[in-house]
Amino acid sequence: MPLDPYKILGVERNASQEEIKKAFRKLAHQHHPDKGGGDEQKFKEVNAAYQILSDPEKRQQYDQFGQTFDGQGPQGNPFAGGFGGFQGANFDFSNFGDLGDIMGEFFGGARGGRSRRASRGNDIQIDLQLTFEEMVRGVERDVTLRKLDACAECKGTGGKDGKTKTCATCNGQGAVRMVQRTVFGNVQRTVACDACHGRGQVPEKECAICQGTGVVKRESTIKITLPPGVENGETVRVRGKGEAAPFGGASGDLYARLFVKKDRRFERDGQYIRSVIDIGFTQAALGDVINVETIDGIEKVEIPAGTQSGEEVVINGKGIGNDRRRGDHIVTVRVVTPRKLTRRQRELLDELGLTG
Repeated sequence: MPLDPYKILGVERNASQEEIKKAFRKLAHQHHPDKGGGDEQKFKEVNAAYQILSDPEKRQQYDQFGQTFDGQGPQGNPFAGGFGGFQGANFDFSNFGDLGDIMGEFFGGARGGRSRRASRGNDIQIDLQLTFEEMVRGVERDVTLRKLDACAECKGTGGKDGKTKTCATCNGQGAVRMVQRTVFGNVQRTVACDACHGRGQVPEKECAICQGTGVVKRESTIKITLPPGVENGETVRVRGKGEAAPFGGASGDLYARLFVKKDRRFERDGQYIRSVIDIGFTQAALGDVINVETIDGIEKVEIPAGTQSGEEVVINGKGIGNDRRRGDHIVTVRVVTPRKLTRRQRELLDELGLTG
């Protein structure tokens, strides 16, 4: 009995192309014969079902004629002739969309664009310590690292004086085709050319400094710009400042993990800065104007009469942020009660009615 592609993929007849694609990919991974527990026959059925339902014209024909759909030639039913047509053929999956992706995952890259991608340099991670003030204001730091960098002599080409020529192995394409035997027969896949490492160019004569690799290990100074208000423990990415890749590949990235030193004067609270100020009993009772240290210097702050210990005073715009918008500095007032009083001080407090 002819097979029903909808049942094979486990989708409804009104399933969208996205639902069909998702079901196909899941089942193809599950049943691939190169995986533990894979089933070659089911894998073939899943692929054949997808060949029908992923093609609007074939799907329409199947929906119209049902299980009698058994055309011949390219538009025919993939189930009709089994899979004999695949065996022994040189089958190139490069243009098969999702099936090409599946083959690429199992056989090392069937689609040329992916396998020709040049190698990438290693990423680097460093720790960077900032003062509280640097965190608030932002800062530029120069960091010196010893790492792989593009060879200055050949400008990363690997060729003496930077001169290169077209690779004879791949004719400048950067990739070559290979044939691999699979359950579908001989599968052609595109891989990066070993001779030119995917560049399509090779040195006319190797650079003596880097021996043709295009990279050398040396000290390099990198400027890292940090905006105001970075967080303690945050990681900042500097693109392209990691290690250079041999043979002209893209450089990796530099990751700086930030640590902000504690400040005995200030504490961060989101976009706010907090501090504590001690005042005397009389200042709290009568009010006063006092000097408060902020990240921008000394600010005069008015303490209203009758201020209680633990109350807060806000200094606008002296917190954390950029030039256009900054948080506030919040000062917590702590009233210091004298531990020892003279007889005269006690008498005065009694006269004012401030003793219990």
